[in-house]
Amino acid sequence: MGSKSTDSQAFILKDFELQCGVVLPEAKLIYQTYGQLNSDRSNVVLYPTSYGAQHTDVDWLVRTNGILDPTDWFIIIPNMFGNGLSTSPSNCEIAKEKAFYFTHCDNVAAQNSLLESLGIERLALVYGWSMGAQQGYHWGALHPERVERIAALCGTAKTTDHNRIFLYSLRAALKGDPAWNGERFEETPDRGFHTFTQIYASWAASQAYYREQPYLAWGYESLEDYLLRSWEAGYRRRDPHDLLAMIETWLRCDVSNNPIYEGDYEKALGAITAKTLVMPATTDLYFTPEDCKREAALMPNSDYQPIDSIWGHRAGNPYQNEADEARIKQAVEKLLNS
Repeated sequence: MGSKSTDSQAFILKDFELQCGVVLPEAKLIYQTYGQLNSDRSNVVLYPTSYGAQHTDVDWLVRTNGILDPTDWFIIIPNMFGNGLSTSPSNCEIAKEKAFYFTHCDNVAAQNSLLESLGIERLALVYGWSMGAQQGYHWGALHPERVERIAALCGTAKTTDHNRIFLYSLRAALKGDPAWNGERFEETPDRGFHTFTQIYASWAASQAYYREQPYLAWGYESLEDYLLRSWEAGYRRRDPHDLLAMIETWLRCDVSNNPIYEGDYEKALGAITAKTLVMPATTDLYFTPEDCKREAALMPNSDYQPIDSIWGHRAGNPYQNEADEARIKQAVEKLLNS
């Protein structure tokens, strides 16, 4: 991993007001750093996490000669609110007493406070996949003067209606379990987890991916074995309340839903002055290339480069996928050298 800091660190925000109006007496942002900050603090890359992921799930690409190389860059991975490390329903007592939700405005506000505490004024790059890309767009719109470049992989600045249907189905799968009492889970929602992962896996990769069955080369015996030991086992590591919280954040993603842009979506995208690499996958069902291309056209300094891949949404996080990793690495290197 290069020069990774020994342990993740906690940044505490006192009396942190969420966009929904709830004030948390204490919010916690857990983050990990890699590499060394240079003398003029000009080599900072912010790499926010994606749905269900914690920093240890996505830092595989932070390595010497990797997509993000800590030899040259000081990389910060902040854990998104709701992911089980930063403030989340599973570790926040207030969440058991009152209903509230997190937005990407909340994530960016907390991350901005962290950067200020570190004396970092500008970001050389915000790199994000999926919900991480959503945060990248929010950074570019909310703080255009502080962001030089954005690499947005397989994500949009606003959740589309088609994407919302997918999220509704995930939420319904979890809450349809008998363990859900209308407010909380009283025990592990076994049936809910199973249905949730069946839905998630069906959208995450393309028909061609499942036709070619690459997972058989990784030691899985069948499709059913792959779904159980990869997809279901992975999501069972997360608290179901946290999974619901991150769904709410995803559902509410809208780069213009804030006092600066007051719902003017085109104005918000037009305000992103950073050099922005818009990189969807041609077979992504969550964030379609058509949706991403439409957004790229509204940004004044964007470069639209779709990944021609059968891996669907997973092409943007190309673990076990050397061809897509090489394509992304080349595009990001070009962006960073621009």
